Formats: sequence, C-alpha cells, structure tokens
Amino acid sequence: MKLVKHIANLGYGSRKQVQWLFREGRVTDADGEVLYADDAVPLEAVRIDGEPLDPPPGLLLMLHKPLGVTCSTKDTGRLVYDLLPPRYRLRDPLLSTVGRLDRETSGLLLLTDDGQLLHRIIAPKSRLPKVYLATLAQDLRGDEAALFAAGTLMLDGEKTPLLPAELDVLDARRARLTLHEGRYHQVRRMFAAVGNHVEALHRERVGGLTLGDLPDGQWRVLDEEDRTRLFAAS
Repeated sequence: MKLVKHIANLGYGSRKQVQWLFREGRVTDADGEVLYADDAVPLEAVRIDGEPLDPPPGLLLMLHKPLGVTCSTKDTGRLVYDLLPPRYRLRDPLLSTVGRLDRETSGLLLLTDDGQLLHRIIAPKSRLPKVYLATLAQDLRGDEAALFAAGTLMLDGEKTPLLPAELDVLDARRARLTLHEGRYHQVRRMFAAVGNHVEALHRERVGGLTLGDLPDGQWRVLDEEDRTRLFAAS
C-alpha cells in the first residue's frame, strides 16, 4: 500500500480514490501491464493513464508568471496555481512559492515542496541575486545608482538600511536592478524613495537562473543542473 500513499501524496486523489484507479486498471507499468496496489515497482516505472507519475517530493519548478496573477492559494482572481495541473495544489508536502511577486509584477517565480530548499533560497544569508527590469514613470535623476549601492538607504517602516543594490541604467526610464535580499515590494519602494514610480516590473533572474525561452504563463521542472546554476551566482 506504500504505492497508494505515494500516489495520493502527489495529488492524484485521496487514498480511496487512488485505490479505485488501481481497480479500474488505470495504473500500469511502462510496458502497459496493470499494477496492483501491493506491487513493489520503481516509481519511475509507474504510469497512470499511460503517463509517468509527477516528480516525487523535492520538486522545484520555474514558472513564467504573467501579469494579473497572484502568488497565493486563497486570494480571489487568477492564482499562480491555476497555471499548474490541478493536482499540484493537492500535493503533500504542499507546493509553495519561493518568495512572492505581486499581482502586477511578471517574470521568474520558483515553487517547491522542499522546506529546506525554500529556506536555503530565501534565507537572508544566502543573498542570492534577484534581477528586475523596471520601467519608470519619470526620467531617472542620475544619482539613483550611487544611492542604491551605498547600503544606507532606509525605506519607510524599516528599521535597518537596505543592502547595497546594483542599478544598470538602460535609458531615461528603464533600468535593471539587482537585489541581494527580499523585502516587501522592495523595488517599487526603492524607486518611490527617490521620487519615482514603477509602471512595469519584470523579474529576469534568480541566482544564476533565467527564464530562457520559457513562454509567459508556462512552467518547467528544474533538474540538478538547474539547481547548481541557481546557487552558482550566490
């Protein structure tokens, strides 16, 4: 019955519902032979309706978050989980976003069911670089790069200054900002602190990972090479 529990934890249904999958002959091996609940087979050989099982616990995936989608399981409106197979919301352990992007920010979002990995990514001491492309309402003044790099900028309501951040000015109203921490609405608040307003925001990179050619609204599972690349830039 370990196989039943494992399949249920992947979100395919309750244990009772998974048992019915077996009874209906929908669980097979790679050769199409029907499996029984007490069969001892490698998980990578199991098929449901002819499809391989979803990745086991320890899953890490990358999502190209579109605008207008919320990083939540409870908010109203479109949620990032709506972009994934419905059973992914039923996984145990729970699949969680690694940090958040607000509704009006697009770009690279990571999700994982590995609590230790999540903590390693977001822990303050990791200082994984996160790169954002910002489009601004007003022309840059010219002193923003020095202010952001100084490590002395205080945001309203904060008790400690921000870590130094790197600003690469692309033109009068577009800039690429690299952060090494993650505070609430940090990019928007930083530009507000210098008298500007962010009109559009897109996260391009986390650690050494970029979206590459992943289309808007699509996702992919990350492998060991991706994980190595993620932390290579820390």
